[in-house]
Amino acid sequence: MSNITMTLDDKIIKKVKKIAIEQNTTLTGLVRDYLTRIAKREDQRVEEVISQLSEIMNSSNMEVGEITWTRDDLHER
Repeated sequence: MSNITMTLDDKIIKKVKKIAIEQNTTLTGLVRDYLTRIAKREDQRVEEVISQLSEIMNSSNMEVGEITWTRDDLHER
């Protein structure tokens, strides 16, 4: 695990520490949980997009023709 350093207004820290106590955790615990939830949400979004793209590709009637080009044709210098 890595450590991070943050600079926050003292008033905010006091308020959040009170919230942490009410939730039986710490300020660090609140930040860790929040950042973990954000990361999970992003992972879910990526999975949803991949799923949607797969669905579109699988339901498509598109056909790819024969490849008539070479790698060198694509990368002429």
